[in-house]
Amino acid sequence: MSVDCDWYPKSRAGARILSMETIKHFVLDVDGVLTDGRFYYSAEGKVMKAFGPDDSDALLLLKPYVDICVVTGDRRGFDISKKRIVDDMGLRLELVSTFERVAWMKENGFQLGETIYMGDGIFDAMVFDAVAYGIAPANAFHTTKAKANFVTGVVGGDSAVAEACLHILEKFFTPFDPLHVSVASGEWGSKKPETM
Repeated sequence: MSVDCDWYPKSRAGARILSMETIKHFVLDVDGVLTDGRFYYSAEGKVMKAFGPDDSDALLLLKPYVDICVVTGDRRGFDISKKRIVDDMGLRLELVSTFERVAWMKENGFQLGETIYMGDGIFDAMVFDAVAYGIAPANAFHTTKAKANFVTGVVGGDSAVAEACLHILEKFFTPFDPLHVSVASGEWGSKKPETM
């Protein structure tokens, strides 16, 4: 079943219709998207990032439909991001500069025409131009927002990824119905957290 959606790419010749059969990957940036974009420093260096609410749950809703990969260009804060994204959320995290993301996706089996990318930085518009669909949080750089297909109403680190996930579900797959969520085990089920 195809879902009606806007013609894209708008800025390139050969526009096509995207559908649920087309979209296979969701690649998203960490800083400014999953976080508020701020880096907290002490005399010892970068010590903390602020991740927002709801994003992890919404990514779990999206996970049955697409492969999810998180990327960051923040070498010094990689261990902080890894703790939240890999250890706590169970998602794949890769260290990739924004300038290298399009080439990295191609080299790692991501078909650009099947990929949604979410970013906020000044150079993320380059990635939007190469992928099937671009999403920016409300706090994205103004030229990046201008190139996005969808801009969230909330900022990174404050449920922007959750809003993006619900948008993706509605636009390309099955709209989210909060009254009909299947709860089995794992993150949402009866599995008890491990104790230390």
